Amino acid sequence: MSSRINIAIDGYSSCGKSTLARELAKELDYVFIDTGAMYRAITLYALQHNLTKPELNSKKLIECLPEIEVSFEYNKTRGASDVLLNGKNVEKEIRQMEVSNNVSPVAAVKEVRKKLVELQQKMGEQKGVVMDGRDIGTVVFPDAELKIFMTASDEIRAQRRFNELKEKGNNITLVEVQKNLKERDHIDTTRVEDPLRQAEDARVIDNSDLTRENQFELALSWVEEVKALA
Repeated sequence: MSSRINIAIDGYSSCGKSTLARELAKELDYVFIDTGAMYRAITLYALQHNLTKPELNSKKLIECLPEIEVSFEYNKTRGASDVLLNGKNVEKEIRQMEVSNNVSPVAAVKEVRKKLVELQQKMGEQKGVVMDGRDIGTVVFPDAELKIFMTASDEIRAQRRFNELKEKGNNITLVEVQKNLKERDHIDTTRVEDPLRQAEDARVIDNSDLTRENQFELALSWVEEVKALA
C-alpha cells in the first residue's frame, strides 16, 4: 500500500475533474496538477497580446511560445497551487469567462500542446501525481496506473458552471454558459491534436446523480485497489 502511482483524470468541462483531483491529492499526499489551468494561462497571454481577434493568430502565438513560462506556486491560504504566467500569479484571471471562451482553440494548437505535454510528463516522472485534463490518460500518462474518465449530463454541467461563475461575481447568463460548453465540447472532441476521448482502460464516473462525497469514496476505492496490486 506504500507504492506511489500516477492518477490520470480526463473528461468534459464542468464535470468536477479538478475538484476530485484535488481531493485525491490531499488525501494521498500527492501532487495535484491542473493541466487545464496551464492552457488557460497561455490563453490569457494570447488575450493580453491581442492574438485572439477576430480569431486566434496561431502563427504569432507559436512564435511567442519560447517567451511564455507556466509554473505553479503553492498557496497556503487556499491549500492548493496557484498558476503563474511568466512569474505573475494569474489564478484569478484565468478563471474568467473570456478565457473560457478562447481556451479550446489555443489548446488545439499542436505546438502549444507539445510544449505543455512535455512539461506535464516531466512533472510525473517521480510518480505520486494526480493530473486532470482532456488527454492525460491517452497522451500525457498513457501508462498511468489509474485512469478515470468523468462525465455528466449537459444540463447539470451547465448549471454547475453557471453557479460557480455567479459565486465569483461574473455577470453571465445560463444560456451563455450552455453555448460555451457546447462549443468547447465540439472543439475538444474533434480537434486533430490529442482530442478528448476515453482511454480504453479508464474507469468511468458519471456524476450526474452522485454527491461529491460518493464520487470521492468511489475514486479512492479504485486507488486502494490499484495500489494493492502494484
